[in-house]
Amino acid sequence: MAQPDGKKIFFESLSGAGKAIAVLTSGGDAQGMNAAVRAVVRMGLYVGAKVYFIHEGYQGMVDGGENIEEASWESVSSMLQVGGTVIGSARCMEFRNHEGRLKAAHNLIQHGITNLCVIGGDGSLTGANLFREEWSGLLAELMEKGLIEADAVQKYSALHIVGMVGSIDNDFCGTDMTIGTDSALHRIIEVVDAIMTTAQSHQRTFVLEVMGRHCGYLALVSALACGADWVLIPEMPPEDGWEDKMCQKLSATRSRGTRLNIIIVAEGSIDRHGKPITSSIVKDLVVNCLGFDTRVTILGHVQRGGTPSAFDRILASRMGVEAVFALLETTANTPACVVSLSGNQSVRLPLMECVQMTQAVQKAMDEKRFEDAVKLRGRSFENNLKTYKLLAHHKPESELPCSNFNVAVLNVGAPAAGMNAAIRSAVRVGITEGHKMFAVSDGFEGFYKGQIQEIKWSDVGGWTGQGGSLLGTKRTLPAKHVDKIAEQIRKHNINALLVIGGFEAFESLLQLSDARAAHRELCIPMCMLPATISNNVPGTDLSIGADTALNAIVETCDRIKQSASGTKRRVFIIETMGGYCGYLASVGGLASGADAAYIFEEPFDIRDLQANVEHLTEKMKTSIQRGLILRNENSNENYTTDFIYQLYSEEGKGVFDCRKNVLGHMQQGGAPSPFDRNFGTKISAKAMQWISKKLVEVYRQGKVFANTDDSCCLLGMRRRALVFQPVVQLKEQTDFVHRIPKEQWWLKLRPLMKILAKYKTSYDFSDSSQLEHVHDNRPRDSDAAADM
Repeated sequence: MAQPDGKKIFFESLSGAGKAIAVLTSGGDAQGMNAAVRAVVRMGLYVGAKVYFIHEGYQGMVDGGENIEEASWESVSSMLQVGGTVIGSARCMEFRNHEGRLKAAHNLIQHGITNLCVIGGDGSLTGANLFREEWSGLLAELMEKGLIEADAVQKYSALHIVGMVGSIDNDFCGTDMTIGTDSALHRIIEVVDAIMTTAQSHQRTFVLEVMGRHCGYLALVSALACGADWVLIPEMPPEDGWEDKMCQKLSATRSRGTRLNIIIVAEGSIDRHGKPITSSIVKDLVVNCLGFDTRVTILGHVQRGGTPSAFDRILASRMGVEAVFALLETTANTPACVVSLSGNQSVRLPLMECVQMTQAVQKAMDEKRFEDAVKLRGRSFENNLKTYKLLAHHKPESELPCSNFNVAVLNVGAPAAGMNAAIRSAVRVGITEGHKMFAVSDGFEGFYKGQIQEIKWSDVGGWTGQGGSLLGTKRTLPAKHVDKIAEQIRKHNINALLVIGGFEAFESLLQLSDARAAHRELCIPMCMLPATISNNVPGTDLSIGADTALNAIVETCDRIKQSASGTKRRVFIIETMGGYCGYLASVGGLASGADAAYIFEEPFDIRDLQANVEHLTEKMKTSIQRGLILRNENSNENYTTDFIYQLYSEEGKGVFDCRKNVLGHMQQGGAPSPFDRNFGTKISAKAMQWISKKLVEVYRQGKVFANTDDSCCLLGMRRRALVFQPVVQLKEQTDFVHRIPKEQWWLKLRPLMKILAKYKTSYDFSDSSQLEHVHDNRPRDSDAAADM
């Protein structure tokens, strides 16, 4: 199959021959750890290294024996979808002592291990760095005791450490997301969505306590994702008198007709004087002050359990591969590093810089420097807090600025989960900015028909968790109806437009931009937010709705594979949506452990199909019992899903049988994932602030007039930054025939999927990161992590 453009490096130039890599999980478990272990093992074996499991974390390293076990390719099969860590994790007091670390060093030397991949929290990674610093002294001591020879001291003179952060709390500085956080958010949001139905039935208030002894990320982001009325986190304790303010807020919400209240409390929440604020204290306060029927739900370890989300599987797989690269490239002078996520890119950071920054957060909290604590958590955390405050607290009209601007919002194209969260955010931020907000039903079809009405703050309550498009959406493009649309803009005095949708929305803005010369009414600021499960919009790496669709694909693939458990060898052919864009098939394939994914962007022929069949046949002759093939719906007009199913069925006779499944519109339905809720919420808030700024810039002599390219933009995520890009400049980057961007970042992940499925292939090494520093990790002028 054709490879995506870019610098290709075969692994002969990055060989692990003669090296031994050990992987361990330490501290608390987190969903996605197994995906990271799998990636380390398979990439390590792929480059020719020996790879070892260290069972039970540092305890297994100290105890040695059977706890240090050589890994094989098959030993990590069927591991991807399993929560927790299958190689075990344990707290080890012995490793904190010199004698314990001496035993651990001896056990590693016996297996020739000098490369450690540690998956855990800041405590586990700090211990690994101390072990590395003491390594030469430990070897000298072992030689003095006669436990190792002098040549072993020379041969194994340096210990190399690479860390990956596995923690559901997302409490490690230097990375936007830690392994397990997204899955924990899934557990929380599933519970919140379920609780909301019963709370509404009985007009109850629910107080939910989530994990986060020292970090309020889970509480804050889940509050943002469900539209909670109040949130309490340890980094930003409420001001004195918060009790009255909270009760006033709950009472005001009820007075507007809402039948429920949701309050989210992080387990480590405190007041300004360091006194704990527990869920029971909050419940008693609501009951005594307002008399509301109130219940407490403590989620506890439910947040740690369950299968990992698609995001965590992909994140962990990418980090695991990057960790192996880092170990192969390291030298005796290279400091221990941690593989992190910045925006949409893997980066390597000095481990101890990250640890020291993490410890600085706690020190700031201990010293009651709460503003500093929030800033030290990073731009992502700070942005989450600002956005929550912006959306949760409705100021009285007398306190709002009066801009006299009217802004319309609408959905265009196919529905995508997260659209409603984006609309809610746009409406509330617009009202806060002083604008009058108008909702357009049924896209541009509703626009030219005059289906436009004012939308208020309370109208969008409870929208974040709703799938589809509550405003209604159509694929109708505006070109044929420009005259009527211009008339409606004039009639309702619309001063700016926010369009949320997929490729049709992009085409719509291009058409409106072209029509400005003939229609002065269209000379207003326009902004588009990408929202499509296909993720096929130019100018952005990610689209609202794509994460929800990926999770639907991965959950279905997990169930389908499980259906073959205990039966004879079986291969499943799965068809995904996406039009001509292979994002869902490729990234879904990586997240579900597929053997192949057929897409339009990477042409294939009968020889490729035959090679895949032969490869699967060889794998099936070992202990592998199930195969998974994904096919994008428009990957090839001749090699259809039926054709591929029949080919595999015929060629696999006697070795495996086949089943096929067309997933269809189930990928488009369902409640939005936490990622899509937050991504939609925050990019919409950012877009509305851009619109407000533009309106001020282009307001002259009592009128709005904007006809420059930079007044008609798409807001997209590019690598580490959110960027406003004029839509006319994106035309050259677009294949309009197939409705896809000409360059797509995720094509670089495809070789990774093949390698983890045991194919020999080349890998685009041009994106592999170099060691950076924590302070240089964030863009200066844009919010790199706003999608998180």
